Amino acid sequence: MGLTISEKILARHAGRDSVEPGEIVMVDVDVVLANELSAALAIDEFKKIEGAENILRPDSAVFVPDHFTPNKDITTAKLVQRVREFALSQNARWFEVGRAGIEHCVLPQNGIVGPGQVIIGGDSHTTTYGALGAFSTGVGSTDVAVAWAIGKTWLRVPPTFKVTYHGQLQPWVGGKDLILYTIGRITVDGATYMAMEFHGEALAGLPMAGRFTMANMSIEAGAKNGIFHVDDVTREYLASVRHTSYTEYSSDPDAHYEHEIEIDASQIEPQVAFPSIPENARPVSQAGDVKVDQVVIGTCTNGWIEDMREAAQVLRGHHVAPHIRCIVVPGSQEVQRQMVKEGLMEIFMDADCIVSTSTCGPCIGGHMGVLGEYEVCLSTTNRNFVGRMGARTAEIYLANPAVAAATAVAGHIVGPDEVVGRRAAA
Repeated sequence: MGLTISEKILARHAGRDSVEPGEIVMVDVDVVLANELSAALAIDEFKKIEGAENILRPDSAVFVPDHFTPNKDITTAKLVQRVREFALSQNARWFEVGRAGIEHCVLPQNGIVGPGQVIIGGDSHTTTYGALGAFSTGVGSTDVAVAWAIGKTWLRVPPTFKVTYHGQLQPWVGGKDLILYTIGRITVDGATYMAMEFHGEALAGLPMAGRFTMANMSIEAGAKNGIFHVDDVTREYLASVRHTSYTEYSSDPDAHYEHEIEIDASQIEPQVAFPSIPENARPVSQAGDVKVDQVVIGTCTNGWIEDMREAAQVLRGHHVAPHIRCIVVPGSQEVQRQMVKEGLMEIFMDADCIVSTSTCGPCIGGHMGVLGEYEVCLSTTNRNFVGRMGARTAEIYLANPAVAAATAVAGHIVGPDEVVGRRAAA
């Protein structure tokens, strides 16, 4: 029997011809990611490992402080300072304010991650890099420390859940809508410890931004990793970030899948996930009259330049509703630079949005957009759990950038056609 793409990558990194779901294997790790939170814990564990004074492969260790940066207080400043001193003393790869951004945008844009790699990170959304054909997953800080010390990690080989999207996408529908619809169909534990493998002609024209979003949010279905096969869209992106040395893997025709579902993507309209779990997804046309206090556009799921363009397309010529705070969070300094070049910054500012530095702050309720009691937020982030973005009484809705922008203008949840159509009529 053949192997899936995830099984092939793990077998190669375990020095074997094949692996089977359920096996526990030790695999070589190509990239080890840590942010300021996971790194601080990993440093403590690393120092407990006998004989471990230096990271075995410093070039494979990447540090990106992004959750509470720019530092929000003295406590976080000390935290980042400690991680910075360790990373620089180890000659590891250090990305900070001014040349970085949110970790899951920084690594692809710097050509660090690519097809065929095994990537682990001290953040659950490390699954993002599966969009490039890598096996990429989040791990605990102890596993990060061990990988620093020996260049390896242990993994239980996941079974694979094949999801195939047929048809052509409707206007304003992208990766965020596909993954929200899918999670709504299979639930948040429907792919627990499985590799979600994405297929289908509906994905052929999906830009990397949408693919990154889908792989990122595979964890919201419980998946161990999410993964795409490499195609011309992937190769073009890799060339643009100068990642030119890689190995492409693909699933065999007779590979075994634990589960398979097929979805008619042509029937999917922009989705909205209602509080307080991502599986509560429904079409925006069925959202009803939901008044919103805050809109967040961007972060690691929808902070790519394509997402910024989509939101700006809706916002151009409009103003955010008077009672709305609309916070735009580019995924990285590179995205923000491109926004300036394309005039998107002016569009957002003319619409009365605030453009934030690249940070995870609003998404985790840390800073730069924390929700107060009983406030309602529509966000392009990846989680809408109780208390995720601030007060436990606050409510969070998830949607794509176009829906978020339209909602900011209307003051309540609406689809983009209502706003864009209004501008055309005027």
